[in-house]
Amino acid sequence: MIAKPDLIEGMVKGMAVLESFDTERQRLNATLAAQKAGITRAAARRHLLTLAHLGYLESDGRYFWLSSKVLRFSGSYLASARLPRVLQPTLERLAAQTHESFSAVVLNGDEVVIVARSGNIRQGGSDGLSQVLAYGLHLGARLPVHATSTGRVLLAAMPKAAFNDWLKQHQLARLTVHTVTAAPQLRRVVEQVRRDDFCLSSEEHELGVHALAVPLRNLQGQTVAALNVVASTARLAPDTMRRDLLPLMLEAARELRLIL
Repeated sequence: MIAKPDLIEGMVKGMAVLESFDTERQRLNATLAAQKAGITRAAARRHLLTLAHLGYLESDGRYFWLSSKVLRFSGSYLASARLPRVLQPTLERLAAQTHESFSAVVLNGDEVVIVARSGNIRQGGSDGLSQVLAYGLHLGARLPVHATSTGRVLLAAMPKAAFNDWLKQHQLARLTVHTVTAAPQLRRVVEQVRRDDFCLSSEEHELGVHALAVPLRNLQGQTVAALNVVASTARLAPDTMRRDLLPLMLEAARELRLIL
């Protein structure tokens, strides 16, 4: 915990404004940024203008959006972080084997962040090609913990006391009609994931999408990330994912344990 005299409040607010931009809100004005960052409109306006002056945002005079300069952060992370480099070959191999899209995800507060992802995989169709499976799961994408298979796997890896504290401190937003939003129900779900050592969720984060995840552990038994695959509900049933994809993912997790 940082000492209060060492905390730069202006930087905290500036980063909160920068983090307000996401896939759902790609363009923000001062009012929207203030609401998302939890600061006043006047403060949000100053931070937006400063970030635009520094080149991290672009603007039409009213709305602001992220510029390509923010990629400096993600590019530096991907170039220097060991975890994405270690996982990438396995993600590509699984994608080539199954023609599905795989990701590796880590926990960050009330969100999970995609730190590695397999390349674009095209599904076979009558012309040999069809649409690339995307579902917005790009590198750096942030998804809610409670409504995702990876989030639940990572919650299950927490000590029970830590998970109870997390549950008390976070609201469970409803994203679809299937999203679990009651704390007792999520507790039961996470307990089941802890017993099963995998999680299969269906249409809780996004309608029409199944997601299957397994924990990635190091030799000390610590869960350092989660491996997941997503598929359309129209194309793959949950039982099919469990039968055909889960064994491959568990085997990959066992192999990765030696190098994580």
